[in-house]
Formats: sequence, C-alpha cells, structure tokens
Amino acid sequence: MCGRYVQISRVEVVEKRFGVSVPQPELFPHNPNVAASERAPVIASDRPNEVQYFQFGLVPHWAQKPMCLLNARAEGDHNPENQPDYTGAKGILQKPSFRKAIRSQRCLVLADAFIEGPEDTKLSEPYLVYLRKQERPFAFAGIWDEWQNPTTGEILRSFAIITAASNSVTQRIRHHRSPVILPRDAERDWLSLDTDLSDITDLLAPYPGEKLNAYPISTAIKNPRNKDVKMLLPVGERLFSEEEYQTKDDLRLEGMRPS
Repeated sequence: MCGRYVQISRVEVVEKRFGVSVPQPELFPHNPNVAASERAPVIASDRPNEVQYFQFGLVPHWAQKPMCLLNARAEGDHNPENQPDYTGAKGILQKPSFRKAIRSQRCLVLADAFIEGPEDTKLSEPYLVYLRKQERPFAFAGIWDEWQNPTTGEILRSFAIITAASNSVTQRIRHHRSPVILPRDAERDWLSLDTDLSDITDLLAPYPGEKLNAYPISTAIKNPRNKDVKMLLPVGERLFSEEEYQTKDDLRLEGMRPS
C-alpha cells in the first residue's frame, strides 16, 4: 500500500509543473509526512486547471458512516498473491467503492516522494522512495469521491491512491505493492473523461523500477504528527547505485527541500 507520502514543493513549482493555478496559495500545505485523514492537494477531473484540497482516505458516496480507504487495488480481487508480473483484468472496475470513481472521478495526487516499509515490519523500517534525476513533483493516479455526512449535512471530498503490484524497488524493500505513478505525458489523459476506459486501465501498472530509487530514513516518520523535514534525511545507503552520484550535501534530503 501507499499510506504515507511527501508533498513539499512550493506553489509556483506546482503551478508551472502541472499548468494549473493554486487558489489561496497561503493555504497550500507543506507536508513531509502526509497521512490518513489529512488534507492534501490534488488536481481533480471536475476542475482540471486548478488545485483543490481533498482528504487522504476515500469515503465512498454511498457510505453510511465515515471510512478512510487510502488505496485502491488496480487488480481489485484479482492477483491475491500480488504477483509482480500480473497482466490480467483490472478488477477495480467492479469494486463497489471504486467503480464509479475510476470512470468519472479521477485525480492527480501531487507528491515529491513516498514512504514505504517491509510488509512485515512496516514503518519500523521506513524507506523514502523517489524518482531518479530529482524528477519532482510527480503525480500518483488517484480517484476521488464526494460524501455527505447524514448527520451534519457536511460535504467531504476525499481521494485514494491506486496501487499495483510491486516493482524492483518496492520488492527490494520487501513490500508487495507499489503506488501507480503516472507518466508525465499521460496526466491529462487521466483527468479527461473523454479518454477511453481501456486506455485508463492500461495506465494501471507498476512504475518502472529503474526510474526509482530509495534509501532508509528515520523511524520518526511513524508518528503522523511529526512534520519535521529532517526525518527525510538518509540514515543509510541507497538501494541502488546511480551513475551520477551526488554527495550527501548536494543530495540533502534527496532533493526533498522545498523546490
């Protein structure tokens, strides 16, 4: 799953990178440890030219009480053993919580990196996973929904990050899933409701592991209230060597200082 991620790019960087506006930029969050139920910036299909703030953890529109679904499996109930080479049906199309959203309520979840740990020890052994060549921010494939609290009438917009089977980096971390990261040239297709559903599901694949890398970070990340960016500093070596090695000072926070 992908239950924690990093979002620390500055407003002007996000606006330029995604070709959007950020209304009320003073409200734009700087969050090195995005966790469940927190508000986070997304670009949603209903307003594809601006940033909105939705809750991380999807509450389906039909829910009778609050839920918090952080992730949506691309395979749905298929691939129960999380085989990395799975190429079968995308069962997300049939899942009650996601089948409406995947068709008409998609979003880009803005991120600079994500946090993952082994399946057994989880964030007791955390790693920061990033795109090589300091390619950030980037976008997870997300879906969103709108829920009305039956008691208060309050409207809540929330989102989930779609996951696929693991790639070479998350396998090395000993985790069975990986978030779907969209290629840059597919982001607008993802948002467009005119895109064929078959083209949408074709995007629901593990991101190429050779384009990612990771390094271990402090277990302080386990506390969702901890927002100290220093948690993102490496405490060990990267999983894979890179051709153009940067010194720790150049790499500081692996490019995780606000850009």
